[in-house]
Amino acid sequence: MIRPEALYLIKIKSGAQRSPEEHGCSWWTGPEELSMGWLCCFLGFLVLAARLPLDAARRFHDVLGYERPPAYMREHHQLHGWSSDENDWNEKLYPVWKRGDERWKNSWKGGRVQAVLTSDSPALVGSNITFVVNLVFPRCQKEDASGNIVYEKNCRNETGLSAEPYVYNWTAWSEDDDWENDSHQSHHHVFPDGRPFPHHHGWRKWNFVYVFHTLGQYFQKLGRCSVRVSMNTANVTVGPQVMEVAVYRRHGRAYVPIAQVKDVYVVTDQIPVFVTMTQKNDRNSSDETFLKGLPIMFDVLIHDPSHFLNESTINYKWSFGDNTGLFVSSNHTQNHTYVLNGTFSLNLTVQATVPGPCPPPSPRPPRPTPSIGVTLKSYSSTPPPTPAPGPAGDSLLELSEIPGEDCQIYRYGYFRATITIVEGILEVNIIQKTDVLMPMPQPDSSLIDFVVTCQGTIPTEVCTVISDPTCQVAQDPVCDPVDMDETCLLTVRRAFSGSGTYCVNLTLSDDASLALTSTLISVPGRDPGSALRIAKGALISIGCLALFVTVIALLVYKKHKEYKPIKNSAGNVVKRQGLNIFLDRAKAVFLLPENQEKDPLLKNPPGVL
Repeated sequence: MIRPEALYLIKIKSGAQRSPEEHGCSWWTGPEELSMGWLCCFLGFLVLAARLPLDAARRFHDVLGYERPPAYMREHHQLHGWSSDENDWNEKLYPVWKRGDERWKNSWKGGRVQAVLTSDSPALVGSNITFVVNLVFPRCQKEDASGNIVYEKNCRNETGLSAEPYVYNWTAWSEDDDWENDSHQSHHHVFPDGRPFPHHHGWRKWNFVYVFHTLGQYFQKLGRCSVRVSMNTANVTVGPQVMEVAVYRRHGRAYVPIAQVKDVYVVTDQIPVFVTMTQKNDRNSSDETFLKGLPIMFDVLIHDPSHFLNESTINYKWSFGDNTGLFVSSNHTQNHTYVLNGTFSLNLTVQATVPGPCPPPSPRPPRPTPSIGVTLKSYSSTPPPTPAPGPAGDSLLELSEIPGEDCQIYRYGYFRATITIVEGILEVNIIQKTDVLMPMPQPDSSLIDFVVTCQGTIPTEVCTVISDPTCQVAQDPVCDPVDMDETCLLTVRRAFSGSGTYCVNLTLSDDASLALTSTLISVPGRDPGSALRIAKGALISIGCLALFVTVIALLVYKKHKEYKPIKNSAGNVVKRQGLNIFLDRAKAVFLLPENQEKDPLLKNPPGVL
């Protein structure tokens, strides 16, 4: 595009006849005046010639600002360590390709590289926000310890296994292009704006150049396949902003674009607050429905990844919406129990007192007689500070002009939720465990009945999970519907395969609640031969007992037998003799030592006195 000034000079050079006033220069019509006029126009041509290369040079915002915001949105304060995107871009060293350019298809061997940009947004104004870019290479490609891009072993891509190990062997390229011997002022070891690479330890293994761009400013970084950049948000306008990143790879003594990515981040003047709500026996905490009569634990999480609030004093003000008043605490956790059913509005206000420098005072006309007032050191950024009048009407900002004074900035965060309170199962207990006797016992199975009671609403389902003694390795749960009256008392029968110790979890549930109880039980072993051994033992015991009873009966009979006189009846004599013979023989067997004659005289031979 040719500017009007250039056309004007072209007309002057071509000798077009125009009056001095038409040319924009003033001179007389004499020879001296004509010479002065031509000198003036020649100087203007030199100035214009000096401007033309600058106008034709590509700027950073031309390369990165694909969706460049209006000028009024690009007026931001200087970001620490960042540069204005009005600076020149070295297009010879870092070529610029538009979207859809065919050269993008060949910018990387084996496919396209994807850049993934993330941040720890939202960020509280004044804190640091961190951006991370990760490069995702085509399948079977990775970065090794030397910074080279290599093929993964035994990985098959669309073209099969690669015969060569390297995708990009930058170590060999460095030796070929004398990378190791170049001085620090090498013309190709620079960023797009001409600044040299930082020569820290191992910088030669970093073969990617990342250019971050936001708010009309840019930041350059040399890195590997993943980089991290932090930015302070003290001078960033509150609200959503856009971060763009362009990625280049080394290519000999130049660089080739391989990826572009952008993402939205948010800067806020309110503390990002999240609250987790948990309750025992609550079936689903995400639906914000909880049970009456059980405490709810509220845990406040402040999103502050840069630890901006570490030195702050933080207070938590709770209003649970059930007319129990306002609770103020310095603890980030709070328990509360609702005793009525219904819907309640929960409100939390987090106040952080952040120490920091006082803001600059606002200009005011000088007072004829300065007064001595009370120095205040605190102001609130949200809501705005309220002037604190001193004895002579001095304001807060006037009194904070004392050098070295520190102020306290108040930041606030808010959380609101609607909570529904309903009835539910409050408690469950196992009150009895009983072995079930089976008519035909199975050698590898046992049945046990569990008697269970609960408090609260009547459950609709009971589930059992049997696991190892540590309650870690569980079997598949067994669930059954529950049909009971107003009293929560039920018997759950479960089978156990094999002996050992088991952890048993019993769960009673309904639509809103889920109550759990656990117990350890020991199941004895059942040997298939144990019944036969028991039967044999019983028979032996019975035989021994019968023998013992017989012996005792004989002894008792011997001592307590009744004497009866012998009658003359022949029949009786015969019967008596037969009975005596039987008893004598029994005595001979059982009582032989006692029936022998003890008189030694009977042992002498006949005829000896």
